[in-house]
Amino acid sequence: MEQQATAPRPLPAPVDVEQAEAALIEHYPRLVRLGYLVLPPSLGRNRRVLTAHALVQRALPRNRVAADEQAGLPVPTPRGPGGSPADPGYSYVRLRVLRSALEAGRPRGRWQLPRPGQLPPLLPQVWGLRLFPRSGGADELALDQALASLSGPARAAYVLRALELPADRDVRQVLAAAGVEDPGAAVLEADGLRTPAGSRDASLLESMEFDPCSLQARPTDLMRRRHHTRAALAAVAAAAVCGILVALPGDGWGPDGAAAPPYAQNAAAQQALDPAKLTKAAPGAWKSADRPGFTSWPARGNRLGDEELLHRALAVWARPGRTVQVTATPGTPSGPAAGPPQLLFAGEVGQAAVVLLHDGLRVVRYAESKDGGTGAAALDFARTDAADAGTATAVVVGRADNNVRYLTAPWVDDVSVRDLLKPGNAPIPLRRDADGVTDPTPSPSPGNDCNGWPALQMGDHLVTDLGELAPALLTAGAPAAARDVSGDRGRAGWAHAACHLQTMRGQGVRAVNAWPFAAQQLPGGAGTAEWTCARAETWRGAGSRALALFQPPGTRAGAPAGVVARAESSPACGARDPHVLAGVLWKAASGTWYALAAGGGDVRSITATGGVHGTAAGDRLAIPARAGAQAELSARLADGTRISTLR
Repeated sequence: MEQQATAPRPLPAPVDVEQAEAALIEHYPRLVRLGYLVLPPSLGRNRRVLTAHALVQRALPRNRVAADEQAGLPVPTPRGPGGSPADPGYSYVRLRVLRSALEAGRPRGRWQLPRPGQLPPLLPQVWGLRLFPRSGGADELALDQALASLSGPARAAYVLRALELPADRDVRQVLAAAGVEDPGAAVLEADGLRTPAGSRDASLLESMEFDPCSLQARPTDLMRRRHHTRAALAAVAAAAVCGILVALPGDGWGPDGAAAPPYAQNAAAQQALDPAKLTKAAPGAWKSADRPGFTSWPARGNRLGDEELLHRALAVWARPGRTVQVTATPGTPSGPAAGPPQLLFAGEVGQAAVVLLHDGLRVVRYAESKDGGTGAAALDFARTDAADAGTATAVVVGRADNNVRYLTAPWVDDVSVRDLLKPGNAPIPLRRDADGVTDPTPSPSPGNDCNGWPALQMGDHLVTDLGELAPALLTAGAPAAARDVSGDRGRAGWAHAACHLQTMRGQGVRAVNAWPFAAQQLPGGAGTAEWTCARAETWRGAGSRALALFQPPGTRAGAPAGVVARAESSPACGARDPHVLAGVLWKAASGTWYALAAGGGDVRSITATGGVHGTAAGDRLAIPARAGAQAELSARLADGTRISTLR
């Protein structure tokens, strides 16, 4: 084990402005990434991006830096092409960036002036746009949330060790030079970070999720900005005429809570803000509906008669103020309702007052403190058009401490919790109150380590939470005849596919089907391998995702199958294109490598070219191959059509 004591090192030569400037220009993206990762996550992604660039641009010294100003600054050991540059100028600028980023996360005294990183940067500045790094996958999201749980010094220790300095001694020395009081404790805290699966090679920190130099740009609220501009011009004109604006006449509905000030007087818009005009389904409407869905849900909850709460929910939906936390699933508009929406629920859930509304296209959840409409509020949108009895089984009404509570559909008679990774275990009943609100139940967390995956059994339907308002329906079988998951075989198949649901979080997923499209006898009598295609369909009809999974024989129940191919926004493996082809290199116990392939949906022959050559009749192929061989696969269907592997 490495000793905690840090051996003294010779001080580097003095650094002048030109040397530091050259290092900053050459390694600018690396320095900005370091600042972005160490800055407090509470700043938000847009603010962190701009602040990281500002910290790096302010890191240049004003003149020649004497050696005694660099006391304790180590010369880092190079790590190869991707390692930390062994350059005194870079070391100096890096220390300045690190020190400023750490200062931004330190608490500020009551009368203490803010530090540079604690204020929005003057430059660079972007008006009318929000800038943030491109989104990565589930592993990057899990790592980002894990880093957010660390203190600033521990986060810096983790990032330095992963990207800059492999030796803990060097990390502690840099932290000490940056002003960290206990570098050893910071390194120990970083050691305790639970990293997500797939991050062992430290490449996740180098992904686009954490690259503040490769950005996406999105506008701020254009409509609200235009209205605010017009309102400001009108206020200036009024001030020029009257000198001061005392009050505005009006006969509004009452306090609007966290809603922004009204910007228009429109008869249709005003009707949508009137709690008395909310529509409600009859208590038994779902029993006679042609297709039970959210439109047939009755209104429930212990605050249905609270017009002030209902009005605040409608007003915030129409014009959310700056303190409102607004989220929406991909492809879901977050604008106001075109007319009076349907009321699904108004009641208290834990410490919050919650209102659920439905306008035919979306389910909207409004939440505030149950003590009243003051303070912050939350507004969540999820697209739910064309929902049926299977996809309208429940809506999330509350989340806290990785637990979730649902409002269940009126046709759900009983609810129980299953662990998808333990298909042989009996489900655990979940209690509901008189309104159909469940007790808190564990939800798969973004950093799920795949030791368990909870799902809800609601009658015949099996659903799971993917971080959105509406849980995703899980089905099994061929795409044209997907059915509810029932029986040992269906649950055993989902036990191997469940962990890959992590990659589908936050995508507006409506349903996920697991199709076991082939069972293949392996060469040498090694047993039978299972091929499965897991396809996620979204509410918006686009952005689907398909994964081809390979499960060798002899693995334990609940072990995740290997992903051998994937496709984005492709009809393959779905009702429109019920075909799939996938392949993998497999090593037998004898040491011989084989190229395996399997197809589903009228596949009549499979051909391998490139690094492996061969053709097999039918829907399975197994031919000897070299280790690391790259093969191109194609298959011919019964009608003569050729298909390729998922991509």
